[in-house]
Amino acid sequence: MGYMNVLSLFFIQTVLLLVLVAETKAKVPAIIVFGDSSVDTGNNNVISTLLKSNFKPYGRDFEGGLPTGRFCNGRVPPDFISEAFGLKPTIPAYLDPQYSISDFATGVCFASAGTGYDNATSDVLNVIPLWKELENYKDYQNKLRAYVGHRKAREIIRESLYVMSLGTNDFLENYYSFRSTRRSQFTVRQYQDFLVGLARDFITELYRLGARKLSLNGVPPMGCLPLERATNIMGQYECLQEYNDVSMEFNGKLEGMASQLKRELPGFKMVFTSTTYDAFSQIIRNPAEYGFEATSVACCATGMYEMGYACAQNSLLTCSDADKYVFWDSFHPTQKTNQILADYVVKHVLYKFM
Repeated sequence: MGYMNVLSLFFIQTVLLLVLVAETKAKVPAIIVFGDSSVDTGNNNVISTLLKSNFKPYGRDFEGGLPTGRFCNGRVPPDFISEAFGLKPTIPAYLDPQYSISDFATGVCFASAGTGYDNATSDVLNVIPLWKELENYKDYQNKLRAYVGHRKAREIIRESLYVMSLGTNDFLENYYSFRSTRRSQFTVRQYQDFLVGLARDFITELYRLGARKLSLNGVPPMGCLPLERATNIMGQYECLQEYNDVSMEFNGKLEGMASQLKRELPGFKMVFTSTTYDAFSQIIRNPAEYGFEATSVACCATGMYEMGYACAQNSLLTCSDADKYVFWDSFHPTQKTNQILADYVVKHVLYKFM
């Protein structure tokens, strides 16, 4: 055997060993994500909507300082979950043309900022409705089968961790909006029940398509978002308790639905995580324990109202150190907050769940 052939064989063996080590290390074959801006990694970049974040200062603390379409100064929770599970440190958006099925095979995001369980919510800002996220997932399954074969694709689909995070927009951008027609159709508790029914239908369809491991996230303390605090003038800009109560009630109903589905669907492992509310509330109540200085206002611009295009690159008011802030813009957490929340759910929920 020639010298070059020996080197080639050694190179191939080394690559195969590295691949084997990577596969052994990973706790799941892939992370598959559905939801809204809390987990969107860039799908809104390629659709016709005003709700975008593919410009600076978004992404300024992302690797290379790139604005990716994440509504954050850096990474979002699924990115950290993926890394913690031994996979890649960022999850690509399914509609991002720079990625292909070879990238999506170990993690993919179908989420769209501004969407909700309710189709009417996605209409508000002309974003991808949840049913379309599911259609994109079906398309992904077909591509995955063509890429790795039916048997391997079935294994990836079955063993992957599915993450769902949405619901906030249904209330803040839809139900409580002055444009909404939902309040004439439902009381807030009836609307909660309506959304839970939609969530149940979606999850049942995911199960039918092969998913067997799902982490369902609740909504955060909505009344503590800077945008809501800024409008709570009579309450001296404190958290809006009415919205927080709605969050807790809705989360309780989601958790009840999740428990019921686990009993009804054979072989289905599903966990509801209230970390989005509980740990978030803890951070807001005791920011100094986590190294934060600001909770009521965000880093971007004035920190009270701005999100998306209102977070202008040349705003002289935008903070210099986002790690001191719980919120990046008036609606979304900073990368540091996202990492704290993701680390908590991985260590205290997902590792035990898996």
